[in-house]
Amino acid sequence: MIKRDDILSMEYLKKSEFTGCHQGMRYRLEKVETDDGKRLKCTIWPEPFNFFTTPEEEKESKLFDFEEDGVLDAVAWMNDRLFEEKDRWDHAADRWDTYQMK
Repeated sequence: MIKRDDILSMEYLKKSEFTGCHQGMRYRLEKVETDDGKRLKCTIWPEPFNFFTTPEEEKESKLFDFEEDGVLDAVAWMNDRLFEEKDRWDHAADRWDTYQMK
């Protein structure tokens, strides 16, 4: 289970994206500007590859309020995805053989 303490502070998120992983799920939190102002974008994808080498169709993203409650909501959403797609994350590392050097 991902915990709030696993994510760096709001002060950090104001300046840079934050990435992490848990049980086969990789995740990235970042500040984005939308028509509604600043938002927290949370993106998840299966291991083993990084954000930039993972195809877009394998990523899932959701926007949250850019405040502490938004971080808590993002953590809850990631934990829901961990539970709902447990098999996907459990077998994520099996994909190493699909890696191709560019």
